[in-house]
Parts: sequence; structure tokens; C-alpha cells
Amino acid sequence: MLKLRDLWGRFSAHLVLLLGAAIMLFPVYIAFVGASWDSATIGRGLMPLSPGPYLVTNLLRAWNVGSGEKIVSVPVRIMLANSLIVAICVAVGKIVAAALTAYAVVYFRFPFQNFFFWSILITLMLPLEVRIFPSYKVASDLRLLNSYLGLTLPLMVSATGTLVLRGAFRSIPRELLDAAQVDGAGPLRCFWQIVLPVVRPNLAALFVILFIYGWNQYLWPLLITTDPKMQTIVIGIVRMLGISEALVDWELVMATAVLAMTLPVLVVIFMQRWLIKGLTETEK
Repeated sequence: MLKLRDLWGRFSAHLVLLLGAAIMLFPVYIAFVGASWDSATIGRGLMPLSPGPYLVTNLLRAWNVGSGEKIVSVPVRIMLANSLIVAICVAVGKIVAAALTAYAVVYFRFPFQNFFFWSILITLMLPLEVRIFPSYKVASDLRLLNSYLGLTLPLMVSATGTLVLRGAFRSIPRELLDAAQVDGAGPLRCFWQIVLPVVRPNLAALFVILFIYGWNQYLWPLLITTDPKMQTIVIGIVRMLGISEALVDWELVMATAVLAMTLPVLVVIFMQRWLIKGLTETEK
């Protein structure tokens, strides 16, 4: 009886998971199908649920040209390159700043230590969207508009990574650092050769999360870029939609959306083991 109940519980759990996965993946499948049909079929509302014969053609046109019969845009490869640069710079910059800050807060003793730590945490209540106008003013005065530095620098500083890495650093036995210091290792050597290798899964998980965060940025790139060649893929898709459904090349938009999803999905799949390990591992 217990075995039957356990089997029914596992079956119910897997059924719920499969149903949730189907609900989440259905819009992605619709985008894939839309990228494989022509504009006339989609415009008449006759698009079936099965893929069509124009997938490769639409993907190549989006990748190399980016413009259709009704919309004019830059090639998707340029927007993907911009988004990739922004996502990597934001993720790496946030991790470097967070790792150094958390290391200083955990392992160093200095006056007003707790005050500075709580001052960092308070910035969680002031995201970029709240301080968007002064941030734009500073970027404009420093002539950072339409530049990768302007796209990435205001997004690099965040207390989220500091909070996550502080918990990971505090789980490292202090005896490891004490033994290294006895052997003559300085603070930077301890940080590079002892602390960072131990929290490598946490760094990998944080990189994936911050990479997706940087990839999906919309408001700041929308304000900081006026040159079409500097726009990210998210901005490009929004501008492709235009102001009227009748003026949209839907097959081109769907192809661009498919290409925009490919790289983040590959990053998550490639680093899935590190992501799960970094989010679930509590003991070092």
C-alpha cells in the first residue's frame, strides 16, 4: 500500500512538472513556428501549429539583414553582439565588485564595519530604475552615451552579489586563512588561491543569474543608446514591433526572438551543473 502511494505521489509530481514545462515552453514553440512561415500566412491568421518551410530563410535574413518589407532594422548579429558584451561585462563587473566587497566585510576588521555593510545593503532599495534620471545625467556629462562603458558601468554595482558571496565566504573555515597567513600568504594571495577556488560554484551560479540580468536589460539601454548600431537585442525586438500590427514583419520578429533566446539558453544548459551546485550547496 505504501509503495503504491509512493508511486502515485511521484507520478503526480512528475505530471505537474511536465504540465508546467509544457505551459512555459508553448510560447517558445509558437515563436519557433512563426519564424518558419512567411509574412502572408501569419498576416492572414492562418499559421498552423506545425513548422513551415521558411525557417532557415527567415533566420538568415534576420541574421544578415535585419530588415523586412515593412520594418527597417540593423542585422541581428550586431544586436546580439551588443547584448553579449553588455551581459558579460555586467556579470563580470558585478562579481568582481561583489567578491572584493564581501571579502573585505568578512575577513577584515576596521572601524564602522557594520555601518558600511548595511549601507551597501540599503542600495538594494535604490535600483537603477529609481535613480534613472541622475544616472542618465551623469552618463551624459561624462559623454558615455552610445558606448559600451555607458551601457555597462551603471549596472555593475549592486548589493545582491555582495550579499550572496558574503554568506558563501562566511562558510569557509577561518583556520584555512590563518594557516595560509602563517605560511606568509598576504590578503590578495589568500583571496585568489584559497577563497575564490572554494566558492567557485557560487561564482558560477551568480554569473549565470547576472548574465541573464544583463541580457534582459531594457530601460537603461533604451535611454543610453540613440545609435541603432549600439542597441541591444531586447531594444531591437521592441522597435521591430512598431506601432501597428499591420506594419510588422512577424516572421522576422519571431526569427529574431528565436535567435535572442538561443544564447541565454545555451549558457544555462552549459553551466547547469554549476548553477544547481552553487544554489544548493551549503557546506564547503
